[in-house]
Amino acid sequence: MVETERLRLRGWRPADAVVHRELWTERDPRVPPPRRISADGHPSIEELEAWIRGAPREEEPRLLVVELRESGEMIGYCGLVHNPAVPEGEPELAYELLRRHWGRGYATEAARAIVERARAAGYPRLWASVRDWNTASRGVLAKLGFAESGRVEPDAVHGDSIFTTLAL
Repeated sequence: MVETERLRLRGWRPADAVVHRELWTERDPRVPPPRRISADGHPSIEELEAWIRGAPREEEPRLLVVELRESGEMIGYCGLVHNPAVPEGEPELAYELLRRHWGRGYATEAARAIVERARAAGYPRLWASVRDWNTASRGVLAKLGFAESGRVEPDAVHGDSIFTTLAL
């Protein structure tokens, strides 16, 4: 578990599937279809519960639930993930918060805690890919010191993915 002034980042519980699915329903329509709720309603809450139950508990890197310390309310997730598009041993920072919690600095606070955890774990560098249209996430990454790497994956339909890095 990781704690900040206002947040607690912890492992997943099956009950978190309800909020996790809410995150899926809120995604921007420009997000590629495999990362949005399908026309036939997948992933379902049950499918997300199964994903949570099957996820490694202590393996790093991993995503953690972000909750408000004061209330215990889950507001999203933040952590590190493997991305085959970046060098081995250099994980990608990922985060997503419910829209009703945007604009309060929570994403930056949670991501900063994950960056510090990654630094302490000895990772040499972190990556973060972000769609060119996602100005809010681009702002979070800039506040954390991520810089554009010069690598861009063009996508005329969903928006180009910009790869950013942070040397630790």
